[in-house]
Amino acid sequence: MLDRDGPIPVYKQIADIIRDRIDNGELPPGNPMPSEAELEAEYGIARTTARRVARELREQGLVYTVQGEGTFVGDDSAPRARRKIALYQQIAEEIAERIRRREFKPNRPIPSEKALMQQYGVAKVTARQAVAALREKGWVFTVPYRGTYVSPPEKWPRD
Repeated sequence: MLDRDGPIPVYKQIADIIRDRIDNGELPPGNPMPSEAELEAEYGIARTTARRVARELREQGLVYTVQGEGTFVGDDSAPRARRKIALYQQIAEEIAERIRRREFKPNRPIPSEKALMQQYGVAKVTARQAVAALREKGWVFTVPYRGTYVSPPEKWPRD
């Protein structure tokens, strides 16, 4: 139970909980620690607080972060299971499949970066990489200050 009114900051309390999970082997070296979105949901905290948890654990030398992939237990020499495909690519492929199935219709918006961050529990850079991958292949186009929209079917890639 978190003591939200006590003298110890909430992020330090959560970092202590995760450190205990690392110490007892529940989170072994090389495994990802809970994402910012998972921490938000589990502990009812803000994204900035979740980031402070990861920073606290990094400063203690218990975890390391790989941009676009996440934060992992151990130091950066700890072997970790590599994803067969980058997370942003997985997200892009899932959205492309939804476009194929017409869940997202031509000239209509796809979910915003913020919505993708929340849905997939990823950082902004990962959501942006997914949208950029979709744009590169022709699935979507972006209108500055308006959003990202599904391209007309004739512009979709031929598989």
